[in-house]
Amino acid sequence: MDTHSHRAGSGGDTLIRFCASLLNVCHCWRRYSAVRKYLIIALVGLICLLFTIRESHSSHDKRPEVWTRNSVYTPDQEVNESVSPTRCNVVYITLKSKRHKPAILRGTVRPKLRRKKVLGTAEKEQDSRIDAHHSKEQLPFGDLEYSSIRIYSERAPPWFSDDDITAMRFLAESKITEIAEVSLRGISALTVFKSETNGANGCQNCSGVIKRPLDMSEVFAFHLDRILGLNRTLPVVTRRFLSVADGQPCPVVLWDPTLSRVADKLSENLNWGLYQASLRHKCWHRGVTPKPEWRCTSIQHHEWSKLVLFDFLMQIYERLDKNCCGFKPRPEDTCVVLGHHDHCQDKSIIELTNILHRRDDPRNLIFFNNKGYFDRDEGNLDFVLLEGIKEVPEVSVSVLRSQRLREKLLQSLFLDQLYWDSQGGRQGIEKLIDVIERRAKVLLTYINAHGIKVVPMDS
Repeated sequence: MDTHSHRAGSGGDTLIRFCASLLNVCHCWRRYSAVRKYLIIALVGLICLLFTIRESHSSHDKRPEVWTRNSVYTPDQEVNESVSPTRCNVVYITLKSKRHKPAILRGTVRPKLRRKKVLGTAEKEQDSRIDAHHSKEQLPFGDLEYSSIRIYSERAPPWFSDDDITAMRFLAESKITEIAEVSLRGISALTVFKSETNGANGCQNCSGVIKRPLDMSEVFAFHLDRILGLNRTLPVVTRRFLSVADGQPCPVVLWDPTLSRVADKLSENLNWGLYQASLRHKCWHRGVTPKPEWRCTSIQHHEWSKLVLFDFLMQIYERLDKNCCGFKPRPEDTCVVLGHHDHCQDKSIIELTNILHRRDDPRNLIFFNNKGYFDRDEGNLDFVLLEGIKEVPEVSVSVLRSQRLREKLLQSLFLDQLYWDSQGGRQGIEKLIDVIERRAKVLLTYINAHGIKVVPMDS
């Protein structure tokens, strides 16, 4: 600022001295001709103009810095002092702040940079021999080091018992030593695997039944059974086998060799008519021994109510309605393929299938072969399953009414990572739960409309 002021003062003094010099020659003004007079006036005007322009530039340099801080001026731009400040042609530019490197976060571990070692031909051959040796040691039945059961909290969901978790881990993690076909009376041929880890993980003499990839709904059925408090299905998980189903995920069910078929004592065949008669007589209800003429089976009365509620939600028709008399089947359904659907005129003679119990526990049912169907809408549900039922378990109905069925199913199915991923993650699981929730609403409406009692039942 001082430099600019000094320059401006020097210019003014020079002009004054120049004007004083002109006054000294004024006494000679009258002696000059008109042409000289005009030249002198023009020269003085030119000099004044030059000094005026110089003063204008110096005053422009003395403007505050704030005027040019965020402004851009072109080299040929003229500054017009007479223009109002509100009409200034100024371009404002918003500048981004300088991006700094983020600070190292606490707990962050930077990976070490390692130079990749290029193997020679001899080393590559040696590595290939080692890999071949390990591949011979591995069994071709499945992935032995991978477990699809994930439990991140300290405890599993409360509807699973310790035996359930032990069985699930066995089915998912055990090292398989043998796969064989097993055929039992009253049960179709099964593919059973055995493991050399029996006893090491708390599962004594355990084995598993390998189902088809099309039976993946059995995994969902197992979790639904536990959430509803029924506890009648055998533990099921999802697992891959390199030698079975081309490596596709398959449901694996814990096998119980004590399972046997429930049959009538006289004919050894349980049909729809005998089943409805046992419902009317309430066989073994409250410990009362049934009369011989009732032809009751060994199953306690409330077990049928649990089975019906479970089968209706999953729409499992093979047990109680194998001829598909209660709904419109698809051409690919078993009842249509085998021609059973054409024999619905007399339902009393239709034989019930997959009705099983343990030999050491004849009063309680075991739900086996629980393949369900999620592709039936509410207008094509099998209501024949509900015929003859006058009571339903209170625990199961309370879960359906609690509006927490979805939350519990998501929490439960998340444990089986392979099943979760095979169904498309949470989005696919949500679609399956949508189907069950809609069926639950239909079932609750049916219970209210038909006056079915909700009573406590032992689990």
